[in-house]
Amino acid sequence: MRMRSTNRINGAPLLLLTVVAFLLVLSRLRADQGPVATLDIYPTQPGANVGPLFYGLMTEEINHSYDGGLYAELIQNRSFKDDPGTAVHWSLLEDGSGMGAISLDQSRPINDALTTCLRLDTGVLGGGKRAGIANEGYWGIPVKPGLTYRASFFAKASGGVGGPLVASIESNDGQTTYARAEGPKVSGQWQRYTVTLRTEDGVQSAKGRFVISTTSPGTYWFNLVSLFPPTYHDRPNGNRIDLMQHMTDLKPAFLRCPGGNYLEGDSIDTRFQWEKTLGDISRRPGHMGTWRYRSSDGLGLLEFMEWAEDMGAEPVLAVWAGFSLSTKAAPHGTTVRPGEELKPYVQEALDEIEYVTGSVGTKWGAERAKDGHPAPFPLHYVEIGNEDFTGDAKRTYDARFAQFYDALKDAYPNLKYIATIPVRGRTPDAVDDHYYKTSDEMAGLAHRYDREDRQGPKVFVGEWATREVAKTNADGTKSYGWMPWGYKGAPTPDLHAALGDAAFMTGLERNADVVVMNCYAPLLVRVDEGAFQWCPNLIGFDSLRSYVSPSYYAQQIFNLNRGDTVTKVTAKPERADLFYSASRSSRTGKLYLKVVNRSSNAQTVQININGTVNVSPDGSMEVLTSGDTADTNSIAEPDKVVPVTTPLHEVAASFNHTFPPNSITALQMNIR
Repeated sequence: MRMRSTNRINGAPLLLLTVVAFLLVLSRLRADQGPVATLDIYPTQPGANVGPLFYGLMTEEINHSYDGGLYAELIQNRSFKDDPGTAVHWSLLEDGSGMGAISLDQSRPINDALTTCLRLDTGVLGGGKRAGIANEGYWGIPVKPGLTYRASFFAKASGGVGGPLVASIESNDGQTTYARAEGPKVSGQWQRYTVTLRTEDGVQSAKGRFVISTTSPGTYWFNLVSLFPPTYHDRPNGNRIDLMQHMTDLKPAFLRCPGGNYLEGDSIDTRFQWEKTLGDISRRPGHMGTWRYRSSDGLGLLEFMEWAEDMGAEPVLAVWAGFSLSTKAAPHGTTVRPGEELKPYVQEALDEIEYVTGSVGTKWGAERAKDGHPAPFPLHYVEIGNEDFTGDAKRTYDARFAQFYDALKDAYPNLKYIATIPVRGRTPDAVDDHYYKTSDEMAGLAHRYDREDRQGPKVFVGEWATREVAKTNADGTKSYGWMPWGYKGAPTPDLHAALGDAAFMTGLERNADVVVMNCYAPLLVRVDEGAFQWCPNLIGFDSLRSYVSPSYYAQQIFNLNRGDTVTKVTAKPERADLFYSASRSSRTGKLYLKVVNRSSNAQTVQININGTVNVSPDGSMEVLTSGDTADTNSIAEPDKVVPVTTPLHEVAASFNHTFPPNSITALQMNIR
């Protein structure tokens, strides 16, 4: 999809196949001293079940993941609330002798949500000259060839009637018009106007602007100016197609939402208030997010549910549990006291679950049906809060969790409830663990759950990622250290990070009797300068293009090459740079072996398939590797590090296989 060349095999460019083939040959030449280890696999000894929700996605509004990212709206500051003093991201358009001025106006609200409008005063407009308003979008309005855009806006004019308004997508200098549509004359009352604009074939730009203009003098007011390209599954308030496709290709089982700090807010007022994100976008006031920019709430609770639905996943719903993050006014956060003070927020959570799962005969199920989705959404897990592990949040979480748990469990006894930290007094169904470590540290956690108490709550690894920064030493070698909080380097991870991620995942899979779900975080990042606050992230994008990281491919390899039952596998000797897990499909009998070689040398391993089984010599192999662990993908080089799938013809009850240096390998073997 990202390469125009047709010279591809199994989704990989031929040049990359050639490089990988060379590495594989080199691996065999460098590994002629025989096996360094033996892996014994026991497919006839059934192990733990790999849960149906094992791999999923975690999301929050960070790095312009939603506004300016997944949410397909192209207008930035569409309701004029991003800055109370100026019309940020908007500018006055004056064409030749056209004269005018723009200003914010709070004296003409449309409703309780749309309280600030943009006023345009035009002077004399002679000779067909125009004046208007222009929006720069999110680092530019993307222009693609042969595309139909849908624009809408509220407008009114002074004097009871104004001239017709023209909507256009233009170059920043106004010299090129990519698409144009004229609307009807504007009345003296607030009214929503909708037009469609279509670009010509052969045009493309990442730096367009959206303009509403007039050649008729007067005063005009605007609100909720919106511009949508085509969306995934053609949803009218929908998502960006390429980003949805990347996520869908991972085949996630769940979406943890709304997730992270975005759920908590910097204050109680700026928490994710789900009921204010429902209905038509004209009824959504938006709110300040936790990462220094405002959220339009165009992507609201229903859209989260539909996002999961469109991927074939189900939500893991996070409910606000009485804690918000620190601000200048409350540097240690704001905590709602358990008891009477917390009761309204417990009821909020009960109502939210009813909106998601209730029948149309319930109050909130009826609201969901009115919003366009009569059928309830599937839901199995609810997480109570997020990261309640410091200060007063930690001290009060036992009591807050108990109050939520008792009420939710009584109303919804079949749901499972996740605690954000270990608790006393109530037994959660799972506890949420978060890890952000260097690649070496993540690999060191591969055996973290080998020692987990099998009698306690299950584990949901709700956020994890290799987070490190590389440096070049005096001798020219590279080393990696912890990436400080707030550091903004490469927005997406390299192969070295992906190797740590994959090593960690082998431990999650081997311990699937304890670890029921896991998801990498964060998910999305806009890579333009000034757009992101956190790195690394799984998927990168700008206005026109997107790409996936080596860590994305590690996720994909692990999720798409696994069975539903853990298979026992042992290594002799255990090696610090070789990581492995195995599973088997109860439906097909197919055996999957994943091996991560974090060594800079190829490693030949003797693989023994034990037990009374028939082994087919033919299988398949998927390998992710590159010539340098610092190699990564980017907007400019989206396919620098991609996996290659090839046939495997060496399988037997006992056979040797050479794993390339710095590689993630999945072997699919047919046994019965």
